[in-house]
Amino acid sequence: MEEMDKTTKTAANVPFDMETLAQYLTLHVKGFAGPLTVEKFPGGQSNPTYKLTAASGVYVLRSQPAGKLLKSAHAVDREYQVLDALKNTDVPVAQVYHLCRDTSIIGTMFYLMEFCDGTVYWSASLAEVSSNNERTQIYDQMNKALVALHSVDINTTGLSEYGKAGNYFQRQFTRWHSQYRATQLTEIPAMESLMSWLESHLPEDDGRVCLVHGDFRLDNIMFEHNSSKVIAVLDWELSTLGHPFSDLAYQCMQLRMPQGMGTIDGLKGVDRTSIGIPSEEEYVAAYCQRMGIDRIENWSFYLAFSFFRLAAIVQGVAKRASQGNASNEQANKVGAFVEPLAQMALSIIEEAD
Repeated sequence: MEEMDKTTKTAANVPFDMETLAQYLTLHVKGFAGPLTVEKFPGGQSNPTYKLTAASGVYVLRSQPAGKLLKSAHAVDREYQVLDALKNTDVPVAQVYHLCRDTSIIGTMFYLMEFCDGTVYWSASLAEVSSNNERTQIYDQMNKALVALHSVDINTTGLSEYGKAGNYFQRQFTRWHSQYRATQLTEIPAMESLMSWLESHLPEDDGRVCLVHGDFRLDNIMFEHNSSKVIAVLDWELSTLGHPFSDLAYQCMQLRMPQGMGTIDGLKGVDRTSIGIPSEEEYVAAYCQRMGIDRIENWSFYLAFSFFRLAAIVQGVAKRASQGNASNEQANKVGAFVEPLAQMALSIIEEAD
């Protein structure tokens, strides 16, 4: 990070005036004191995120991106709402301090939260972890955090209106089917077969409604340094009210994937027992035991749906790239993942028959 001794200086990758921000935070955040330096976190977050170092401590600022935004997209106010609601629950989250809707301060809406100093793992095999026992504990604590999330009382936390009511998977299928059709570049037979199967096998609404993360995976969880303790579940941009099995299946889907298909490598072909990582059956059984349920019916549907949802998201990325937001080479590279994802889902369906 570029060192700055005055708040009026702004690093090249920080598109706002830090003196204005420091003055605002001093007035609105208890205990905040400048001077202030700012560093943008690297990576492709859809909501730009910055590390703020001030005389009073270290903070994180998360903002909307600049420019015209799609309706309901980049809703940092929703992120703030859910984090604030979870502060007195068993779900480990960063403490939030202030939501600023005034776009004159840095150009967009933003919120300020605690800086959590921990470890994020990017390898599903936890190759950087030294012992099998620690790997086992990390997966167990991740499982425990997911159960804590799905056990949150949405009424007492003020989240009863955080999402829509009704059959979650019916709504989600309709949404992503429509999105896929709107971004389709060519016909992919595997996707057609998958969508047809999903539509004809949508489960009845079982009445389960809880807070869901929407992107619950290993690299969105921060652990205490040199420990399996979860100190924060990160990136709540896709959170809503939904069905708990969607989060569980989404995480297991990613662990089924091979290496080289995303930001985190999967565990396909990996001997989990030899490295201390539970099998999918063991992981799901631990979740069920903690949730007080016997088993999960229609597990193949939930897994297949997760692959479909991810394939539809990837197709949208490929479409935007083909329209000039990235090179055609990039579009082809991203779009090439759609068919393999659909094929993986079809394989799950075939195995279950």
